[in-house]
Amino acid sequence: MDIDPLEAVEKPDRDSQQQAAQNRLNALVAVTVACLATFMGICHVKDDNIVQGMQQAQADKIDHWAFYQARNIRSEIASSTVTQLKLQSANTSGSQRVQYDTQIKAYQAIVTKQEREKAKLKQQAEEDQKTYDALNFHDDQFDLADAAVSIAISLLAVTALTNKFWLYLIALLPTGFGLIMGLAGLFNLGIHPDALTKLLSQNSVTSPTLAAAVPDLLNNRLLEIENPQRQGKSSVEVNWL
Repeated sequence: MDIDPLEAVEKPDRDSQQQAAQNRLNALVAVTVACLATFMGICHVKDDNIVQGMQQAQADKIDHWAFYQARNIRSEIASSTVTQLKLQSANTSGSQRVQYDTQIKAYQAIVTKQEREKAKLKQQAEEDQKTYDALNFHDDQFDLADAAVSIAISLLAVTALTNKFWLYLIALLPTGFGLIMGLAGLFNLGIHPDALTKLLSQNSVTSPTLAAAVPDLLNNRLLEIENPQRQGKSSVEVNWL
């Protein structure tokens, strides 16, 4: 049997070309993974700062609403006291009437002050909510970037094992999406896929937050409060502001 010397030369050439293509693909995968890891490391730094800001805004909002309810309770009690004192003073005269009028004015001043402070606290709580929503907007961007880059790295790992260039091209799709969302979070861009975010969020009805539940509980409690002034004292001292 005759041996063709050209076949012995062509086969090593094909093998070497295939090996060179695999090496180029592996190098391309390695560089892509390294760039993605570096990019996500930078994104995580800002995302962590955003999460801390969200936690602070949420805590401030709860504090302001709680203090708002404390002011509301003080205002309601003071207003009830004013009404009781006016009823009690109707049957008095002279110096005793003067004492009642003095206490009525004092409690009316308390009501005015508490209502004014309540308005300030409500505005602060609403500003805290706006701050939280603005930070959460960018936190969603980083979450989507993290998920997309994780999918891309997984596909790149399979690409390195199978040496399939078409699989590398598929991995570029989540890579591009992750880069876009990450850059949007870093540079405060308004890119935000609401439909995707809602799809990945909980579909169940959101239960009331602590900040929303506290007002209802405290307002219901106000209905059960009985002012001790109903015992019929002749004068009342203002002992809190």
